[in-house]
Amino acid sequence: MSVHARAHRPASFRGLGMEGEAGHGGAVGRGELAGLGDVSQRGVGSAGPLQPLIAERGVTDVLVNGPDDVWVDRGRGLERRTAVLGDEEGVRALAVRLAALAGQRLDDACPVVDARLPDGTRLHAVLPPVSASGVLMSLRVPRRRPFTLPELVACGTVHPALVPVLRELMVGRANGLLTGGTGTGKTTLLATLLALAAADERVVLVEEVPELTPDHPHVVGLVVRRPNVEGAGRVDLPELVRHALRMRPDRIVLGEARGAELREVLAALNTGHDGGWATMHANALHDVPSRLMALGALAGLDPASVAAQASSGLDVVVHLNRVGGRRRVTQVGVVVDAASRGAPDAQRHGSAGAPGLHVLEAVTADGDGARRGPGWGLLTERWPAVSDG
Repeated sequence: MSVHARAHRPASFRGLGMEGEAGHGGAVGRGELAGLGDVSQRGVGSAGPLQPLIAERGVTDVLVNGPDDVWVDRGRGLERRTAVLGDEEGVRALAVRLAALAGQRLDDACPVVDARLPDGTRLHAVLPPVSASGVLMSLRVPRRRPFTLPELVACGTVHPALVPVLRELMVGRANGLLTGGTGTGKTTLLATLLALAAADERVVLVEEVPELTPDHPHVVGLVVRRPNVEGAGRVDLPELVRHALRMRPDRIVLGEARGAELREVLAALNTGHDGGWATMHANALHDVPSRLMALGALAGLDPASVAAQASSGLDVVVHLNRVGGRRRVTQVGVVVDAASRGAPDAQRHGSAGAPGLHVLEAVTADGDGARRGPGWGLLTERWPAVSDG
């Protein structure tokens, strides 16, 4: 094939294992080519037979485990649904086509993809043999309009007693973490809270895949760039955080802290950049210090350095859980160091295995109401308006 022919190949075919000459890989099969050919017939941005599920009101996730094994989550736990996907080859062709729509390759040479479709849906797909049970797809459906705080109260995600707390933490420019397990609503809540920021503040988002869509007049976003087929051109999260600092941000927001980028974020929060937020996976409020230590180790930080940076740069942790299949904000905690007032309580209510860093429970919300914890005094001392609720 001539250089001219390769240069004018349609963009949707680039990066799909088709760049080489015949015989140099053969990563895309006939079934996958047929799936790619359906792009023009089904329409750009369409998820084919999964589109009705994605478009269904209230659906946040669509999960495909095989041709006859499809599930959705509408905020009440997983529900089995029906979709006509054909056989296993049909599922594979659909996964490859969706990856192509997102500008990514998915084939035997690159069997895992994490990408964003044109409509904002996040796609994660895995091919055998990495997947032991056939082609797997997970689609995270973005809400077309972010929730408002009253709407999260109405659907039970936020207890009414937590509204003044969350509002004051955002308006008062606290630095915080939103923590919880996968699918607990961390990104949803963060988008809602960012809408409470002052309209004259510039919010710079840093994400691996763009998911945050806050209703705010001045939001700009930086997104990770993956390496090309030659392994060049990658721009990762730590580098993006450093670039965000040069963009005159009023708030720096990290979509998810899960690696070496934590070092850059903590450095930013310790140099006068207030109002910064990030999400992080953690099982419980008292596990947050240990999680920070683990992520800090990935960035080459020792525990003492993580404790010093986190206790001075972070103010609060807001934790979410799934309770009865529903997403709920269950706890708000205050970040303290071992030398601060309340350290004895931190030893009882904080985290073992994270010397020098603790998260004091300030308020807990559940079906029985909201209860104040040992960190309530520190919370109201720093942000007096939270006691208005």
